[in-house]
Parts: sequence; structure tokens; C-alpha cells
Amino acid sequence: MSAKTYELRTFGCQMNVHDSERMAGLLEDAGYQRAPEDADGADVVVFNTCAVRENADNRLYGNLGQLAPRKAARPGMQIAVGGCLAQKDRDTIVRRAPWVDVVFGTHNVGKLPVLLERARVEQEAQVEIAESLEAFPSTLPTRRESPYAAWVSVSVGCNNTCTFCIVPQLRGKEKDRRPGDILAEVEALVAEGVSEITLLGQNVNAYGSDIGDREAFGKLLRACGRIDGLERVRFTSPHPRDFTDDVIAAMAETPNVMPQLHMPLQSGSSRVLKAMRRSYRQDRFLGIIEKVRASIPEAAISTDIIVGFPGETEEDFEETLHVVRESRFAQAFTFQYSKRPGTPAAEMDDQIPKAVVQRRYERLVALQEEISWAENKKQVGRTLEVMVAEGEGRKDDATRRLSGRARDNRLVHFARPEEPVRPGDVVETEVTYAAPHHLLAEGPARAVRRTRAGDAWERRNAEPASAGGGVMLGLPTVGAPAPQPASAGGGCSVC
Repeated sequence: MSAKTYELRTFGCQMNVHDSERMAGLLEDAGYQRAPEDADGADVVVFNTCAVRENADNRLYGNLGQLAPRKAARPGMQIAVGGCLAQKDRDTIVRRAPWVDVVFGTHNVGKLPVLLERARVEQEAQVEIAESLEAFPSTLPTRRESPYAAWVSVSVGCNNTCTFCIVPQLRGKEKDRRPGDILAEVEALVAEGVSEITLLGQNVNAYGSDIGDREAFGKLLRACGRIDGLERVRFTSPHPRDFTDDVIAAMAETPNVMPQLHMPLQSGSSRVLKAMRRSYRQDRFLGIIEKVRASIPEAAISTDIIVGFPGETEEDFEETLHVVRESRFAQAFTFQYSKRPGTPAAEMDDQIPKAVVQRRYERLVALQEEISWAENKKQVGRTLEVMVAEGEGRKDDATRRLSGRARDNRLVHFARPEEPVRPGDVVETEVTYAAPHHLLAEGPARAVRRTRAGDAWERRNAEPASAGGGVMLGLPTVGAPAPQPASAGGGCSVC
């Protein structure tokens, strides 16, 4: 009898992507195999949901509705729903979609195989939502998509109370991992061939608050710098309130920490920031940007911005434009505010008319496009170290190019070198053209360096199809994933 197959459908943030890697590892540890992409369905379909994205519930129920006739025609097929929306709407999902077999939350991911088996034996839906974390996710089995880039959680949960965000209610208070456990995981990943790590947390630079060490995150960055074979370290997402001078110094002093920073702004108006409960003001944010640029002049800084938060005036919006001009972001994820049920902002007076929000949004996007292009033009003529990627350039086959990320995480499309190059290898190439969202290197490569990461990619691809491949989660297959946008309602940049 052949093994049962599974399919994972992931929505939302980096934390959800990382959770899905755990779900895949649990299922494979229980004897399931990932369904081939060309297969006619899977025995188990798992939805890892997001409650922050706009119309998240409509998207989920639309997908569940499409699966209903398939399940009816396939005896034994099971459907599971987990993640933030499951944590939030625990009593609604089975009522609206009675063909769902399992509902589980953000705190009990490890129960997925058990709940599937219980639903099969008892022939009824299993709904189990834990109110607090049962096991830190990194203690669970994992099936990573990439053999050379990996997420490493430093904490789960969030202690902030931003009025637009429901994540703390769904993922709980911040809980930090012990530094030794984090570093042991990083060292084990590097031993397997991983060369790029993204340290992950809802508020990653608040790491240490749970263990009573305000400088813990800077120490963690420096410790990563001492791990032989670890070429690139990134982290997402920090909060301006907790971003200390010590972290800036650690970034500047640790060679393998990438000169790239994602620092969510949300609004440039101090009055709006107060209404958002963001606990910093415009001058604090601009001060951080100034210090980072002084210590790391080549740093590429990105951000999140919400347009049209309740009560935002034209003067408030002009303050946001001012901060954008001053900060010179390499990239900004810009979103129109929309209500999120369960958040204080959804009940605020003075909700901004859609037409006004749209006009402001278009002005912000136009300004940021202009700045992004100008900042990218400064890269023309520079020789960059690019880690080769797989799937980053949609037109690579047609243009005979390859794509990858520079050390500051800028996307670079470059001419295919004459010698064989694998994802995970490193190419030095000169930038000849800049667009707002990518760079182009049209000349021959200056140098090609084969890496342990490339070796890991080669080993993974030499495995039989049934044994490898990971979970298709939309995770870039080389280089740590690029910063993900906040929700359209302005959730934190990790969720």
C-alpha cells in the first residue's frame, strides 16, 4: 500500500511559512509523502491560514468550497485548517464548512498528525485550539524547502498592542528561545549546507525581554558571526521601539550580517503613531535611520507604510511623505488601511473614505518608486556579490540570464556565466542598469565561487523525487526570503 500524500497551502507571513515547514516535517515523520505537483489531488490538504490579510476568511472558504466536491468523490480524503484564522474563528469553520476534518491553532501545530488520525477513526471533525504554546516550533520535525537558506525562530508571540493588529491575540505573549538552542540549530543547519539564515520573530529585536537581557539580540548576531560557513545573516522584523544602538553596532561589526534592514514605519505622523500605539515618534524613527546610515553607509533599508489609518489628515499624510523623502528607502511595502474585526482601530471614528485613501496611496507609491529608482541607480558600475537563486527571475530562460540577491538583498539579474553555476553559488558581477525593483548586470561575470550551499542544492536535486523537494511555500529557493509586506490593514511585517 502506497503512503498517503499531503498538500500544504500557506497564506500570510514568514511565520506562517515557517510553521508550514514544521507541519510538513510532522506529516512526513508520520509517514505521509508530499503530493507531486502534477498529481490529481492529495489524501490530506492542510490550509495554514492568516487572519491579518484582507478578505482572509473569504479566501479560505472559497478554497474550501472548491475542495468539497473533490472530497465527496475521494473516499478517505481529509482537510485540515490551521494557523491564525483557525485560532480566531475556531467555532465558525466547521459550521460553515462541515466537510473539514481538523481545525487546530497556532499553539498546537504539533498535534496535526494525531488529530488527523483521530478524525479518521472517530469519523467526526476534531477541533482543538490551545490557548498557550504547547511546544516551541523549532522542537518539531521540519521539511525545509531550501537546502541552502533557512528560517530560525528566536521567539514566538508579541507583547505589542498596535491598534490595527490582531496577531498578539492569536499568537500570544512573546516567548524567547534560549540562545544556546538557537545557535545549536544554526550550527546544525550550516553543517547540512545552509549558508544563509534569517532570524525570525514577531518583534525580533525585542528578543531577550523574556529572559531579562536587553542586549541579547546584539549578542546573538555577534555569535552568528562566529559560526564558520555561515555566509549571510538577516533578521525580520524589528520594531523601532526596541531597536538599540547595540544592535546597530552588532550589524556593523559582524561581517556576515547583511547590510540590509527592514524597519516598519507604518506612519510618519507622530499623532497617528500614537493612535496606532506604536510607542515611537517621527524623530525616534528618523534617528534610527540616521544612525544605521552612519554605521553602515551601504545599507539598503526597507519599510512598511499604512495609508488612510482612521483619523489621518492631509497634514498627517504629508508627514509620512516627509519621512519617506528623508529616509530614502530602497523599498517600501505600502498598503491601504482596511478594517480588521477584533482590532481597536476597526471601532475608531473618522474612518477615511476609500477615494481619499486611494489618492494618497497613489501619491506615496509614485514618490517611493522615484526614490527606489534613484537609489538603485547608485549601484550602476559597482561589482556586487550575488548569491544565485532559483525561481527569482521569471524571464531568465527567455533572456539567458540568472538571478540572485546581492548582500544588501537587492534583486540582480545577470548574464549566465560560461562555467556551470548552481543555486547557492556566488557570482561577482558588475551592475550595468538599474530599474526601481531590480538591477541588471549584462557583462561577463567577474568571478564564480562554488559553495557548500551549491553542493547542498546539488545533493537535494540528486535525490529521488519522492524523497525530496520540500514544501512549495513560495519561499525563495536561495537566499533568505525577501521582506514580506504587512497586511493591507497594516499588521506587523512578520504577520
